[in-house]
Amino acid sequence: MLAINAINADTSFNFTFETVDRDPEGNIDLYAPLCAEILEDRSVAHVIGCVTSWSRKDVIPILERLGATLWYSLPYEGFEASDHVVYTHACPNQHLLPLLSWALPRFGGRGYLTGSNYIWGWELNRVAREVIQEAGGDVLGERYVALNDINIGHMIEEIRATRPNFVLNSLVGASSYTFLKAFAELAKADSFFTPDNCPVLSCNLTESELVEIGDAAEGLISAGPYFHGARGWPCQGLRNFESSLEAASWAAVMELSQLLQANPGLEGAPISELLSENTHRSMIDVETHHTALPVLIAQVKDGAFQVLEQWQDIPADPYLSHSERRIDIRLPKLRIVK
Repeated sequence: MLAINAINADTSFNFTFETVDRDPEGNIDLYAPLCAEILEDRSVAHVIGCVTSWSRKDVIPILERLGATLWYSLPYEGFEASDHVVYTHACPNQHLLPLLSWALPRFGGRGYLTGSNYIWGWELNRVAREVIQEAGGDVLGERYVALNDINIGHMIEEIRATRPNFVLNSLVGASSYTFLKAFAELAKADSFFTPDNCPVLSCNLTESELVEIGDAAEGLISAGPYFHGARGWPCQGLRNFESSLEAASWAAVMELSQLLQANPGLEGAPISELLSENTHRSMIDVETHHTALPVLIAQVKDGAFQVLEQWQDIPADPYLSHSERRIDIRLPKLRIVK
């Protein structure tokens, strides 16, 4: 809404946006019907929303039937490219791969994987298992709980028993917060599990959740395209965002406005047509509709994320099919000698 207001107040644009909003309140069963309601009752061509892969996948058939485009501004698990979706947040080669490549040589290859029992957790842990094993490491455990299930004691006990080098946390919402608080208590009881020795890694935790997690977030290491105060986000200008979720939503509105400004008369056109006109140097890949993004690794210190490592303009590779798009710093650089 802030980005829309900024565009509407900018006289250099020859149009304004009108917003039509619906709130499914996180209820997975409401996303598709509310999306259909928006698109059928009004002349809407672009939808910005959805917060889970379930909800995104549920609305794609609606978008396909009605010829609209979804701008999805959350980190996701990859292995998707839709003609009706633009992905403005990170996929695995922009979060998980660089995070593991950075962490494995620093902490070791014995990992424990947690996840919420749905697409995000399944896919991230599947890729993580492959990366860890390719690097010669071991996965000591892989456990899932239902969304918002806070019964995570069995995970903590298994982690205590297996003593991994790191934990990859792909839990979501209340499950994640409960797990982090319990893990912090474990670290107080056993110094083996302090962040310097056995950190918790994440690809989906942002500043938005630090208030809920509290002191238990201290030492958490997360990967994403932006952390508060960092520079280099596409369409950022002089703005500081509160998290990468806000940054990706802002970028969605700004990129849409630039495409519409460069292609007058195509307000209702599909995204593939807007991109193919090539009248605006878009940050969106024409083939996959994913975004080239910065990659940052940051750790919570004194209640805020501090950036530890950063790369710029990493092209998305949703199917992990382009080796040149991987950030891989765990393998030595070898050359043939006689």
